[in-house]
Amino acid sequence: MLLFLGVWAHAQTPQSFKAGEWFRFRIHYGIFNASYATLKVTDSLYEGMPVYHVSGKGKSTGLLGIFFKVDDHYESYFDKKTGKPYKYVLKVEEGPTTKDKEVYFDYDKSIVTVKNNERKKSDDLPIKGNHVQDMLSVFYFLRNSIDQRKIVVNQEFELDMIYDDELFKFKLKFLKREVLRTKFGKIPTLVFRPYVASGRVFKEQESMTVWVSDDDNKIPLRIKADLTVGSIKADLDAFKGLKHSFTIKVD
Repeated sequence: MLLFLGVWAHAQTPQSFKAGEWFRFRIHYGIFNASYATLKVTDSLYEGMPVYHVSGKGKSTGLLGIFFKVDDHYESYFDKKTGKPYKYVLKVEEGPTTKDKEVYFDYDKSIVTVKNNERKKSDDLPIKGNHVQDMLSVFYFLRNSIDQRKIVVNQEFELDMIYDDELFKFKLKFLKREVLRTKFGKIPTLVFRPYVASGRVFKEQESMTVWVSDDDNKIPLRIKADLTVGSIKADLDAFKGLKHSFTIKVD
């Protein structure tokens, strides 16, 4: 069953997050503790409109930081009611690879403008309909849109997304429910399979698996992926500012 997510979905489920929510993830690349990443939600204004501002940061640590520096910064400004993004920023330094881009969403003109600060150029991409997500806002949009009480195995969700300077169809499939052992204890989770582009980074389309808490928060607890070279795992290491109570299973 394929569900095309729309703005209407937000009226059917409780808001899953609030300003002040903060996550820290510990990221492993193979046997190495490669880096830490954080996500933080704050209230902000964008052109006079109240929005959520999400800031994501990632830095390499230990041996990886010596041989392969990672210093990533992402930002997204999106509407509090609809989840539609208005601005997306990415500044990436991963070894020899660097990116410095700003993305602006104009729903009246049905275009997305990608400003490449390194190349000193801008490109306009036409969008269909009135909704497209960036790589950061999509996580919060899906948390608010998916009703964990009604979801069924093999249910799929699809939406438009921009990655770098390309638009594509993002698809997410619900696999199962599972009790996950974490540093916080055993937590009931929902397990999802995002379909990713194979080749350059990921080994194949079904290379990634995501575990989120089976409650109104839908906290990301674990992400695993097989890459073209090696594998990566991210586990939630710390959190604060949750909107809802957090359930830990007691044996």
